[in-house]
Amino acid sequence: MRYPLPQIPLVVLCATMAGAQNIVEILHRAGHKLAFLRGFRPFAGGVPSDNTLCDVPNALDAATLSACFTAWAASLAYAAPEIVAIDGKTSRRAHGVDAHPMHVVSAQASRQRLVLGQQTTTIKINEIIAIPLLLERLELNGALVTIDAMGCRCGIATAICAKGADYLPALKDNPPSLADEVRLFFDQPPSGDDGPPVHTTADANHGRSETRHHRVSHDVAWLNTNRRFPGEPRFPDLAAIAMVEAVVEHRGKTTTARRYFLCSAALDAKALAAAIRAHWGIENRLHWVMDVPLHHDLMRLWAEHGPANMAKLRHMALNLLRSVPGKQSLAVKRKSAGWDEEFMRRAVTQDCH
Repeated sequence: MRYPLPQIPLVVLCATMAGAQNIVEILHRAGHKLAFLRGFRPFAGGVPSDNTLCDVPNALDAATLSACFTAWAASLAYAAPEIVAIDGKTSRRAHGVDAHPMHVVSAQASRQRLVLGQQTTTIKINEIIAIPLLLERLELNGALVTIDAMGCRCGIATAICAKGADYLPALKDNPPSLADEVRLFFDQPPSGDDGPPVHTTADANHGRSETRHHRVSHDVAWLNTNRRFPGEPRFPDLAAIAMVEAVVEHRGKTTTARRYFLCSAALDAKALAAAIRAHWGIENRLHWVMDVPLHHDLMRLWAEHGPANMAKLRHMALNLLRSVPGKQSLAVKRKSAGWDEEFMRRAVTQDCH
């Protein structure tokens, strides 16, 4: 075999960590770093051609690579319980055989900024199917899993609990009857009661200020009675309902918005605020990083498993770079990987001590 399989992902991974954005740049870097690559694998056939670098990711089974990625990421994760944020992102220029843009549902350990796994699908609505498939592969014992409103489903909550974890999904209009009653509960606190205690946080920058008031109620027994309607779906182990009221002042205008949540852990308002804040970190610590520094939205792959596999290799590159100790930004670490072969070697081998 001229190009054994492990050599191809290694070439793509190292080049991606060093700043390469496409197959042409990956191939160019590999040609200049062949001696370095031979420190890991023989590369007896030299550098693979551009066709090989395209054909192998396209042909490699995406589910198999996902399982390998998840097992590897689990070996990097802390043993302590973690907040795991699950969210989806569409890759506008990467398409599957059905011509739909690829949608990737990712799980990120918020404290470590570590991508734990991902599941690809063709359209956003399929997140409902993709999330349980992703959960099956993750080690979640003791974790708190946060999800946006798309994942607010009894089946997903049940799957999270079955993994020994707690759930914290946003609640909008699914299921609508439950959403309406939770809204009403926080709009009209019980008579003679000011409602659940409030925890307030605030941020201000660039002329915009936001104040968030967090309320949590552990009085959920009324949601589990038979007085509502027969056959109603029930969220397992429901322990709390919550509301966050955000008051934003910007350019002389004030807007107020409320968001609602369900939780199987009896969090207080302060812990809820921290968990919700950690969830939105996936937007700028993963989605933004994939789009801007890694240019994932510019990826032009249309064939077979290629888009899904390249997304996984980019996630792997991100995990490896972040695992190297230091306060440098991701951009600086990528430049270090390109300039300093010892830095690259430490990142690839996880020799970070």
